[in-house]
Amino acid sequence: MRAIGYLEPQPISAPTSLVDVELPRPEPVGRDILVEVKAISVNPVDTKVRAGAKPVDGQHRILGWDAAGIVVATGSGVSLFKPGDEVYYAGAINRPGSNAELHLVDERIVALKPRSLDFAASAALPLTTITAYEALFDRLDVTKPVPGAANAIVIVGAAGGVGSIAIQLLRALTDLTVIATASRPETVEWVKGKGAHHVVDHSKPMADQVAALGIGMPAFVFSLTHSDSHAAEITKLIAPQGRMALIDDPKSFDVMLFKSKALSLHWEMMFARPVHQTADIIRQHELLTEVAGLVDTGKVKTTMTENYGTISAANLKRAHAQIESGTTLGKIVLAGW
Repeated sequence: MRAIGYLEPQPISAPTSLVDVELPRPEPVGRDILVEVKAISVNPVDTKVRAGAKPVDGQHRILGWDAAGIVVATGSGVSLFKPGDEVYYAGAINRPGSNAELHLVDERIVALKPRSLDFAASAALPLTTITAYEALFDRLDVTKPVPGAANAIVIVGAAGGVGSIAIQLLRALTDLTVIATASRPETVEWVKGKGAHHVVDHSKPMADQVAALGIGMPAFVFSLTHSDSHAAEITKLIAPQGRMALIDDPKSFDVMLFKSKALSLHWEMMFARPVHQTADIIRQHELLTEVAGLVDTGKVKTTMTENYGTISAANLKRAHAQIESGTTLGKIVLAGW
């Protein structure tokens, strides 16, 4: 089968940073399903692993986690799917990725894709949807109010893939006031289009801007980028006893800033459930199923913004370079072979 991988961590500009390879067909066992991959999307985690992680077995490492495709075979323990089912999922970071024609994945982190979307539009959703959903409802528990706080949430860096779906999930499933941050005209319009009630500029002090909205101190903050540099402003703007979640990789983070307000800090890592085979791993199947229903009823829309064409090393290199530019709106997808 065709796949795209690498042997050495390199800058994306290097000729062999990603290459087309041929690999044996995998076979499913246990609760694995084998998916014929029809479309993928690219996330910052793809670029971080490619740039910094050396394959441990001397073989090409296959990246890619977001995928949509068709089940072609199932392991003996599979009960949720059958061959012919059209599915979408985000995979597991400790297994070979979805940048391949055929991909093995645990059925418990897979769901039937939205019926109203094609494979490309569906592939844009899983990883960011799981990240946003888990952060909002499993980590921050946004349906549980913070005493005395404004029924509001600030999403820092909201124009990317996670922010784009988080805004929509909040509007569809809660009555929270959504305050998104964005710093460029095109990103401001993007987050407004996704349903943000208010937009503030994270390139300027955020606390004064949030206070000027006149709604009080928000109960929650969901920080998606540069959390270390925004920590002081977040501490100022959030309500006492508020809750903050983050997903990025700050080199350091001063948690002592949070002590005086008794703030709680929550890390979201959407690969935690599949990597550690947690007792509630099937939660990812359930939440992706729920979101597929929200898509099919028009309450949530795909965050796909660009289709870079067929799945190949050349097109993936373009996508990685765009992600690394830090200016991506929504999600980049590739579809077909």
